[in-house]
Amino acid sequence: MKAIVLRDLGGPELLRLEDAPDPTPGPGEAVVRLKAAALNHRDVWIRMGQYAGIKLPTILGSDGAGVVEAVGEGVDAALVGREVVINPSLDWGDDERFFGPNFRILGMPDGGTYAQLVKVAATNIHPKPAGLGWGEAAAIPLAGLTAYRALVSRAQAKPGETVFIPGIGGGAATFALLFAKKLGARVLVTSGSDEKLERAQALGADGGANYKDAGWVEKIRELSGGQGPDIVIDAVGGETYNACIDLLSAGGRIATFGATTGPAPKVETRRVYWKQLNLLGTTMGSPADFTAMLALFADGSLRPVVDRAYPLADASAAHRHMDESGQFGKIVLEIP
Repeated sequence: MKAIVLRDLGGPELLRLEDAPDPTPGPGEAVVRLKAAALNHRDVWIRMGQYAGIKLPTILGSDGAGVVEAVGEGVDAALVGREVVINPSLDWGDDERFFGPNFRILGMPDGGTYAQLVKVAATNIHPKPAGLGWGEAAAIPLAGLTAYRALVSRAQAKPGETVFIPGIGGGAATFALLFAKKLGARVLVTSGSDEKLERAQALGADGGANYKDAGWVEKIRELSGGQGPDIVIDAVGGETYNACIDLLSAGGRIATFGATTGPAPKVETRRVYWKQLNLLGTTMGSPADFTAMLALFADGSLRPVVDRAYPLADASAAHRHMDESGQFGKIVLEIP
């Protein structure tokens, strides 16, 4: 098969198309012939050596959609030929509250989806939502799962509540916007780009602020009716995390799954206990989360946001685009 193999750490130019061995399914496994994959910041962090436990060479990619090519012993042969998406949350374990000791994410150390073929446990493949293109389907898994668990399983968003999503434009943040609106919540967002704010409002956001403006915190507070949002879904971290704690309404919840601007320098604990806030950590999601997340696409009213598509051979160009932080939605690789 053809695959993008990462052999050294550094810039996007290190992502090279090579011949790689075809995977063979073992007991309980399936091989999927991929039609599309999608990028995540995790791929960039691995490429740049900013991720724990890196093992090279590797094939990156956590997101993928395609057709089941072959199955191993103990797997229903009727799966062959089915159109599927892949749950990249591997070996979550039996506890819904937290993943187990064998948990890992597809795409290092396990060979990932920047390839024509990928091998996964058969329990990690799910029917592709009807009506979605291959690129749209491939855009869902990691970011959709992360957003769903943060918003629904952890923050327990309810209709009519106000959800604040700082840094709109990335994959998980965009899915959080789509899911929150689907669930009947009000959504407020921030971005450093007025164009991204306009695109977010076109997707249903009820208001937003440019975080480059000094008064953005007060604007979000005003847009939330003066009391602050009920929920914050945050992957920004840094000073924004403290601003979100300040913004939250009494009894509010903040679910965080990343810190793209670095760790929060100091958390104002007085605000946490005085307002009786709930600070929630979240990473990826369980098999039940993934199934429930995919169900949101069942009626055809929800479509993933695809920013741009590249051929598999141009994975380096796709990574450069992500490095520039100009995307709104997911960056996709089309696989021949």
